[in-house]
Amino acid sequence: MAKHRNRISRRRLLTTTAMITLGAAALSPITAQASQAAHAPSASASAAAAAASTGRAAPVYGDQSPVRALERAAHPLRSTDPGRNTTDLRALTSMIGDAKVVGLGEATHGSHEFFTMKERLFRHLVEEKGFTTFALELSWSAGLEIDEYLQTGKGDARRVAKRALANSPWDREEFVSLITWMRDYNRRHPHRTVHFMGDDLGAPSINDAFFARVTDYVQRTHPESLPRLNELYAGLRPIDDVFAYFRKPMAERQRLADRAQQALELITNRKDSGAGTESGAGAGAGAGTASGGDAYAWAVQNAQFIAQTTKFLTMDINDPASVTAAQRFRDEVMARNVTWWQRRTGHKILLSAQNDHVGYAAGDPELYPKTQGSCLRDLMGGDYLPIGFTFYQGSFLSKDAALTGDWKEFTVGAPKPTTNEYVLDKVRHRNFYLDVRHAPLAARTWLNTTRPTRNIGTEFPHPDARVAIARSFDVLIHLHKVTAATKTKP
Repeated sequence: MAKHRNRISRRRLLTTTAMITLGAAALSPITAQASQAAHAPSASASAAAAAASTGRAAPVYGDQSPVRALERAAHPLRSTDPGRNTTDLRALTSMIGDAKVVGLGEATHGSHEFFTMKERLFRHLVEEKGFTTFALELSWSAGLEIDEYLQTGKGDARRVAKRALANSPWDREEFVSLITWMRDYNRRHPHRTVHFMGDDLGAPSINDAFFARVTDYVQRTHPESLPRLNELYAGLRPIDDVFAYFRKPMAERQRLADRAQQALELITNRKDSGAGTESGAGAGAGAGTASGGDAYAWAVQNAQFIAQTTKFLTMDINDPASVTAAQRFRDEVMARNVTWWQRRTGHKILLSAQNDHVGYAAGDPELYPKTQGSCLRDLMGGDYLPIGFTFYQGSFLSKDAALTGDWKEFTVGAPKPTTNEYVLDKVRHRNFYLDVRHAPLAARTWLNTTRPTRNIGTEFPHPDARVAIARSFDVLIHLHKVTAATKTKP
């Protein structure tokens, strides 16, 4: 049995390293998971089969069917497309309240409706709630590249998106649409622009131009320290290929991580009173990115990103415990990056990531012992609010094997009666959302029970996750059907 567990964990790790090559997909290692026993339904197998054939949830739950209670809490969602009437979002706006960071998950990494709903909600929050930043589980460096385009207009939205999101499930027309809208908004609102940030570690590369954000700062402010900084970054600058980097001996990877940490300390120890007069652009954060920010703070943050990435890359791919520790570190880093941005800029943020990252608890706690959402709750308290996604059937993007191949379309039909999605889809609204915190008692009791739930990432097929919705999310959006995201046009 121990050997079996080790095999599963090693497979997860290999998938983790494979995801590093996905570029804009950051390091998202949602992988084939170990098979887990589902809770037995309260009715007999024949009753469950009858429920599936008749489309009724009651035979599965007997007199305790939660559908009526869920319907009392549900608000119909009229559309997932951006640019339409948003009256159906009024209740959702109220649920979000005064939250400064709203996490919006996705049950797959490649469904059109999840992506377009993110744009729709972001537009609404910008216009109605004063939100100004869209964050994605994308590398910090790639996020800055997109933000520079948004602030300056230099370049082309499609080319910027293609470069920053290359080989990821987000290299799709839906994200070109989002970036295009954000740039158009900034043209119309030059004194209150919106921003794009990546909150993740660096993958698949940290190019020389990003290292220059740090070394150029030192050259301007403390030129006497530049030779030492260049010495510390020698052999590390740039990180062209993370897969190749993982082939380095562990001792060398640890040495490079130590030197990246020393480089960070060199910068943090050389703050001077004049550093704060430079703009965020001078700090390499994108023109106008840091509202009231200073060059020193952004230089430290950029150097810290390099140090954090190299620390993550000291993960031992043959040690399951090392994999779990690395994933916990990664989620902590993402949460701290979001918190840093929010506190530094004062922006309200819509945070986009997979359900396992935005939620308070993951469907695979063995791999994700503490999520980004849990860390954000620790750091921000009630200023953070996670929204999860579920779906009944449809298409999405994934891969036959996480280590090889391209993103391609898969389709799933109706889920089993023992799943969360099966019962949610019995609510009379085709698409809807509900406030998990304030649902009727019968609904909250049902939402607080762990059940199989679709949570699809970089490899398909794989077993369902085990999710208690009320323990992971404050708000839930359920869609009846999703379709695969649209391939980016040339």
